Amino acid sequence: MPRELVAIAPRQPVIREYKEPRLGPDQVRIVSEFSAPKHGTEIGMYRDTSPLTARRYDDEMQLFREGENLPPRFPRPLGNMSIGAITEAGSAVKRFKAGDRVFGHLPIRETHTVSEDKVEKVPEGMSPESIVYWDPAEFALGAVRDADVRLGERVAIFGLGAIGLMTVQMAKLSGAILVIAVDPIPLRRELALKHGADIAFDPKAVDAGVEIKLATGKKGVDVAIEASGSYQALHEAIRSTHLGGLVVPLAFYQGEAKGLRLGEEWHINRITMRSSRSISDPNRDHPMWDSERIKEVSFQLLKEGRLSVEGLIRPVVKFEESAEAYKLIDEHPEEVIKLGVVYKRPV
Repeated sequence: MPRELVAIAPRQPVIREYKEPRLGPDQVRIVSEFSAPKHGTEIGMYRDTSPLTARRYDDEMQLFREGENLPPRFPRPLGNMSIGAITEAGSAVKRFKAGDRVFGHLPIRETHTVSEDKVEKVPEGMSPESIVYWDPAEFALGAVRDADVRLGERVAIFGLGAIGLMTVQMAKLSGAILVIAVDPIPLRRELALKHGADIAFDPKAVDAGVEIKLATGKKGVDVAIEASGSYQALHEAIRSTHLGGLVVPLAFYQGEAKGLRLGEEWHINRITMRSSRSISDPNRDHPMWDSERIKEVSFQLLKEGRLSVEGLIRPVVKFEESAEAYKLIDEHPEEVIKLGVVYKRPV
């Protein structure tokens, strides 16, 4: 029987067998080649700390309400995107045939049986590593656009995970004259410098707010983008920003704020904070931009190689090692940028 990676309880990933469903007329069956999780939002669900685990978002009222009739939280699939080859196509499938390589927002499992509209064909010459960066690139693009990064701007980026490293590159593509990267993990700072950052600071070794002010003539950056999900990092982003400047938090924050002191620089320096979430429509530039356009453009940038993923998938492990590797994301983030999972052939 095929196998999948799931969390059976908070912070308890396991590989287990499952029964493949019968193929429907409009469905395709896929054998996986490469998968990757979505570290930020997904880890919150894995830890059972996400706001969505205890409260329900009311779409009509656009607010969180105390949880009622919430679905069971575990077991839950792990993984965000998979690439694979179609082995069977249903009688009504029009877009694909057996042998086509496809990708989609699919969990870490050896096979998938899904409707044909859930997957897209892998573009010729595009690597699986680039494809699984589509999600980070999408949210990074939304944040850079919300930050209105323009030619000559000075930008600080806090948090250099997958989204933060995409944001570094996009800030440069947008014309930023100075990009300052901030993260306590040496590997991530090294990769940020490799991919376009001009300066990288370790916030555990230096006062990042002070160092950023000094690097900008004691003025501060025009905009700071916070991609780590740390309230302390959000506070430092505020401290590093120019009087009257802009801070764009794009992370999915969890729990009550600790280390965020809004009575200090945010209040005195009249800092604007602008929340970014690329998939929340209508977009700020509606009707010209919406989430679909952001998805299309971010994928195009990856496809054309204008965004590099060199060195940004690590570690890459065999499927059999995926449960232990998944724990690294949670317990040893210094060892992980974005996890990649490869599969044996055939299943």
